[in-house]
Amino acid sequence: MEIMIKKLNPNAVLPTRGSKYAAGYDLYACCDSEIIIPPHENVKIGTGLSIAVPDGYFGAIFARSGLAAKQSLRPANCVGVADADYRGEYIVALHNDSDNAKVVKTGDRIAQLVIMPFLSAEFIETDTLDETERGAGGFGSTGK
Repeated sequence: MEIMIKKLNPNAVLPTRGSKYAAGYDLYACCDSEIIIPPHENVKIGTGLSIAVPDGYFGAIFARSGLAAKQSLRPANCVGVADADYRGEYIVALHNDSDNAKVVKTGDRIAQLVIMPFLSAEFIETDTLDETERGAGGFGSTGK
């Protein structure tokens, strides 16, 4: 699959894969100076990129496992959704889960992008739904 990508900043780094079979493509910070993320706060960090995801797909923005485990930094919304018709800059709101300030610089890997298909649905209002064995049981109702 070919995906068109536009650099909005000459210092932007195109997404890369860590290995041949990696599902995610690393997204890199693109900022004018170092960004400090205070403890337990969110800061929006630009990538300097605009990406044209094909129709029928979306860009899912996930945490990088190493960054989350070693630096306590993850996307604030846990998973970002970039729709196929979005043409603005890809920005990642990073949350600092630690008790110490963290620094992000241009070129740091801040998240990973996975291109995923989705199904379009039409919702139809009704007065009744079909019965199932589970019914309305939620949050731990299956005992597992």
